[in-house]
Amino acid sequence: MMDENDLSSAASRKGVVSQAWTRVSQIYQSALDRWTPHTKGRWVASVVLLLVFLLRVFAKQGWYIVTYALGIYHLNLFIAFLTPKIDPAMDFDAEDDSGPALPTRASEEFRPFIRRLPEFKFWLSVTKSTIVGFFCTFVDAFNIPVFWPILVMYFLTLFCITMKRQIKHMIKYRYLPFTHNKPKYKTVENAVTVN
Repeated sequence: MMDENDLSSAASRKGVVSQAWTRVSQIYQSALDRWTPHTKGRWVASVVLLLVFLLRVFAKQGWYIVTYALGIYHLNLFIAFLTPKIDPAMDFDAEDDSGPALPTRASEEFRPFIRRLPEFKFWLSVTKSTIVGFFCTFVDAFNIPVFWPILVMYFLTLFCITMKRQIKHMIKYRYLPFTHNKPKYKTVENAVTVN
């Protein structure tokens, strides 16, 4: 049986691990919070990381399955980035048959485009997955021999079909996945000119 000393030492070890994990989580979140406002810098770093990954794949002539899986995952993230949070195709309470739509004229109410996957989470997922893919290129078990031109053709076909479907969805429900600034109205002071 365990005595009180064994129980207290086990609890203190669990407490130390929990405190260490909490501290690491706080440091990680602090770093993410510092990177949040630097959109261009974040994306440039991610593109450079992706280019380093692709350079390694081309230099080593392998890991095409990892590259293909990474491409499919990035395509999935991109589609979620382009899709509205509340999909108009799934809104069954619409007043008219054409379904809900974002405003198309200046006289309509301003409703910003809200994404299913916000930009920061999109960037974070792309960066994390690229890092995981890069480390997978150091494991020979993931270097499965395949005829890579077939994977490239299949990926391009999948990309074209998916983007065609997404563009048709955007046209049907009349939305653009990019919100421009809120419309500015002329004030009385600006509208009246002094002679």
